[in-house]
This record gives sequence, C-alpha cells and structure tokens, in this order.
Amino acid sequence: MNSSFKIILLLFASTLSQQVFAQSTSDSIDLFIKEKMSKLKIPGLQLAIVKNNRLEKLSAYGLANIEHQVAVDSKSSFSINSMTKAFVGVAIMQLQEWGKLKVEDHISQYILDIPDDWKSITIRQLLSNTSGLPNNIDDKEQVLGDGTEGKNWEMVKKLPIQFKPGERFSYNQTGYYILGRIITKLSGKHFTKFIDDNQFKVATMSATQFGDSHDIIPNSAGAYSTIVNVDGKWINDGKLHNAFATFPLFFRTATGIISTCEDLAKWLIALQSGKLLNNKNSVQQMLTSVKLNDGHIDGFNRLTNGYALGWPTVVRDEHPAAAPVGGMRSALFVYPKDDLSIIVLTNLQGSNPEWFIDEIAGYYFPDMKIANGFGLSKNLKLLRQQLLKNNFQNSFKIYSNIKSSNKAFDLSEDEVNWWGYQLIEQNMNKEALQIFQLNTLLFPKSANVYDSYAETLELLGNRKEAIINYSKSLKLNPKNENARLFLESKK
Repeated sequence: MNSSFKIILLLFASTLSQQVFAQSTSDSIDLFIKEKMSKLKIPGLQLAIVKNNRLEKLSAYGLANIEHQVAVDSKSSFSINSMTKAFVGVAIMQLQEWGKLKVEDHISQYILDIPDDWKSITIRQLLSNTSGLPNNIDDKEQVLGDGTEGKNWEMVKKLPIQFKPGERFSYNQTGYYILGRIITKLSGKHFTKFIDDNQFKVATMSATQFGDSHDIIPNSAGAYSTIVNVDGKWINDGKLHNAFATFPLFFRTATGIISTCEDLAKWLIALQSGKLLNNKNSVQQMLTSVKLNDGHIDGFNRLTNGYALGWPTVVRDEHPAAAPVGGMRSALFVYPKDDLSIIVLTNLQGSNPEWFIDEIAGYYFPDMKIANGFGLSKNLKLLRQQLLKNNFQNSFKIYSNIKSSNKAFDLSEDEVNWWGYQLIEQNMNKEALQIFQLNTLLFPKSANVYDSYAETLELLGNRKEAIINYSKSLKLNPKNENARLFLESKK
C-alpha cells in the first residue's frame, strides 16, 4: 500500500470517527433533554449548540402550545426576557467603539433630569447592576405608576437611593431604562431600532423582534408557569398556568426580545467573529465581571455569581462562562475558553435551564459532568475523592483525618448541603444521606441541615428517624414550615 493511500485512509477514518462521536453526543444530549423536560414538566424547549463558532446542533422538543397540541420546531419563537440585557451591553459597547461614550462616564453627562445623588453613577454601574438606584418595578414585578414612561420616571426619582454606587450588587431595572435613553439620545434613533439595525439585521436574525403578550408574534411558543406571585413572593404551586407579560416600550431594554435558538446562535457567531464589535478587547471588557468597591465580585447566586456589562457571569477556575438568563425560563452560556456556547429556550417559567446547561456541556467536556464532581469546591472535591474510596462510609472520620493533616481544609454548610442535593439528582440517595448526616455533625446548631437530613431519611423510607430530625430542626427554628407540616401530617 503506497503512502498516499495510507494518508487517505487515515483521514477517512479520522473523519468517520468524528462523525460517530458527534452523532453519539447528539443522541445522548437528546435523551438528557427529554428526561429533564419530563422531570421539570417543561412543555416545549429549543436547543442550539455553537462549537468552534459554527452551529453544531439545533433541536426542538415538546409542545409550543399545549391547548392546540402544536409542536416546537426550529421556527418557534420564545420570550428571552432579561437575556435582552446582553443585547443592551453590546449596544453600549458599539457606541463606545464609535466614540459616542465611555462606560466610565457619569450618567449625568447624558441624562439631565436626575436627582443629585444619582449624578456620580457610571454607565458601567448601570450595566452591572451596582448603581444603587431604586427599582422602577414593585414586588410583583409590575412597572410603577400607570404604565406610562413619564409617570414611572417621576415616581422612581422620588425614591431613596439604595446604597452608595458600586457598594454591592442589586438587580435593577431602572438602570436599563436609563441605558435605553442614552442609546436613543446618542444614536439618534429609538433604542429598539438601534438594536434591530445594528444587531438583528447584521446577524440576519429574521425571527427576532421586540414584543410581549399583546403583540402578534409569528410562531410564538407562548408561555406557561407554575410560579405565581402571592403578596410579593414568588411561589411554585405545582400547577400549570398560562403566563402573560406586558413590557411597555420604554421598559424593553430590561426585557422585551422575542427570539429563536437559531437566531441567537447567529447572534453569538456574529459577536464572536467581529461583526457586531470590531475590537476583541470590547468583547473581553463586556464579558469581564465587574468588581465592587471593596474588590470582590457578586451576582445572583452560587452559579451566576458575577455580573459583567449586561451579562451575568459564572466565575470559577474551571470552564468559566458568560451566562445571560431570562424569566426563569431561558438561558445561554458562552464558555470562552472552550469555544462552546449552549442556548436553551423553554416556554415554562420556573424551568431555570441555567442549572442544567453545564450538564449539556459535559457531553463535550466530561470533566464538567456533575457525576465527576464538577462544580464542587477544591476542598469538597478532596473529600469526595476520599469518600469514593470508602463507598461513602465513615464520612465524619474521613473529614476529620483530612482536617487534621490540612489546616486550610474547610467546608461551608451551604456547599455540603448543595452537594447532598446533587447526589439525590444523580439517584445516589444513600450517598446523599451520608453527606447530610455529616453536615449535622459539622453544623449541629443549624436547623437547615437537620431538615435536609430528615427529608432524605423520609425519601429512603426511614420515617422514625425522619421525625426525630425534623423535630430537631423545628426546635432550632420554630418558623420552619416544612418541618412543622411534616410532623403535623404524621400525628
């Protein structure tokens, strides 16, 4: 066999191997998505995966409309809610590239009718939700006033500033209203048209527009929810409801874009290939988590634990991400170090896909699988490694041995509890029980750890021990409704 023919065979074998891997990965992801939809009761979902700046996978699952049994397809459009803020981030960076503004500018350079204690706030602080501005929505997330821009603006200006600008992170819609006014003023066109002209059209996003439940949206997937607002608190009542949203025009920098996974993939590819922002430094600046005055970073929760310029961020040593989320129903993760982006849109408020996107990424990078310990702290991984060797037995003894030889070894109550629930997600209930029991030994004065331990005991059918530990939890925290209801039901 001549050498040229050998090379051809090797190339063919390599290509075939890549195709088989891609198909296997795709099939596995499909199974994962279907299982997740079943567990979370998600009616309909779209998925797009961008790898090495090209669309690698575009899939649709379930129903866009339950009432009429309409299936989700690639053209189904979804509200992306607060993911809209990422588009605002791009718009501001475009204006900076064009010399119209700088993100360090004070907003008083562009907006004159503001209170004196607002004048030192910067554009960066608006984008990163660190401004301290009062919110222009109420506890039920309804815009203040009668729904008009003028009334809303006058009301919010009378409210006290929440904290010194840059002092802490506090999610805020007023800042994005002001950003919309700045974009409109400096571009000479309404911010919705500016974003349409300079992002939707440039990225050929033909199915994307601004809108809400009052608009006629082609191929709309609608919205459902198990989340209802009772007296200003969001609760999950377990029932499926139709969900409706009204986003006044002036409010649509905060939330207001309707899109598809395919269009969002086009947008990410355009952003990463320099079509939306010419300078790579602009993209890097936009996706860099903003530090507070004291130097630390803060965000929504332990996952999206930072916030950049319109983009929530996942700050961690392994596989960090920029991660816009919206409406407790839609999310996209950009993994800059991995040349990977994953977009998930659903029509269920409360599905929170940001919590399972990393698992999808794990089909490309196995170390990102929860089953392989991804997301655990360095110390928790060390404990996990030792527990695996001992089939999760003698957890406190193993913890003590590590602690005695490593004075820097320390664990928080929350991270141990979180790991326990991760194990339950993996159907490792007995192992989870060992972790929750360990947490009661590490934090014996915490009502929460006994509650979690009792919950898992009940899950495993050990009702007698569950009652004992729920009683301990209720004694430590008499306001623990979960424990109280359980104990009353067993009388």
